[in-house]
Amino acid sequence: MSNIIEDEELIKDASGGDNDAFGLLYERYVHKIYNYIYYRTGNVNEAEDLTSRVFHRSYNHIQNYDQRGVPFSAWLYRIAHNLVANWYRDRSRKKEVVLEDHIPSKFHFDFPENALETNQENEKLLTAIRKLPSERQQLIILKFVEGLSNAEIGVIMRRSEGAIKSLYHRTLESVRKEVEKLEANQESE
Repeated sequence: MSNIIEDEELIKDASGGDNDAFGLLYERYVHKIYNYIYYRTGNVNEAEDLTSRVFHRSYNHIQNYDQRGVPFSAWLYRIAHNLVANWYRDRSRKKEVVLEDHIPSKFHFDFPENALETNQENEKLLTAIRKLPSERQQLIILKFVEGLSNAEIGVIMRRSEGAIKSLYHRTLESVRKEVEKLEANQESE
């Protein structure tokens, strides 16, 4: 709760032209926004560029920020979401989530065949996640990478907590079915 109070004070100061106040907001949120963008684009350079644009845009428009019970971070995530959507539209690329570097490894002095099996399971999971629509990828990132609650995700995605909970369960079911399909295809080869 103290971050919200501090954010309100910093936003007020930054709106009045206090660059140091905006700098503190930047330091507080830059890593979360970068991670979100990186997982959506799968590209370090693009994530750096788009993160820079998020904060440039928020700096230029902070005087227009109206809290209305929505955390400052939700505003930043919305800006990031819009910029990523534009990035994909401009490039006409298929959206992918690149999680390979961030999936916990189970290669702790295990037998090679166990490590291979774990790696194959992780690859199936990643393949299934990559096939999800953009909205569901966003949900997975906010839930598992950022560790946000359903209520917080709801604010960012402009949905009720109940709608997020429902989408979450449908998303997990889709991933489970896709993994099963991949396993069946693998067994038939």
